[in-house]
Amino acid sequence: MGAIIVMALAISLIVTILEILNGFLNTDKEIIKMAKTFNASKLQILTKIIIPANKSTFFNSLKVNIGLSLVGVISGEFLVSKAGLGYLIVYGGQVFQLDLVMASVVILAIFATIMYKIVTCFEKIFAKNVK
Repeated sequence: MGAIIVMALAISLIVTILEILNGFLNTDKEIIKMAKTFNASKLQILTKIIIPANKSTFFNSLKVNIGLSLVGVISGEFLVSKAGLGYLIVYGGQVFQLDLVMASVVILAIFATIMYKIVTCFEKIFAKNVK
């Protein structure tokens, strides 16, 4: 179980850090400079300017990470698991049972779609609260 979690984290964490960092670095420099002229602290700049300017980056990162973490979990199950959808995909391929493979892939697609919709709903709720 530990190897599966490590695979999911390793795949999605690097992409998340790079995407969030890129969003932070691309925040409008003029607004940050203006806040500094009004003696804003680093914490105020982060909480009042940088984070609100990158809310779409956060949600886009979550949407991308749904797929990446599922890939990590399934690839971890390919390697070390004795149960789960990844195991069923490998086992179905070994014994030539295409129905096991396809059922597992369909379940994964449904699960990913539901998780994506949940993140989209949170994004809409957050966008209403921020305006």
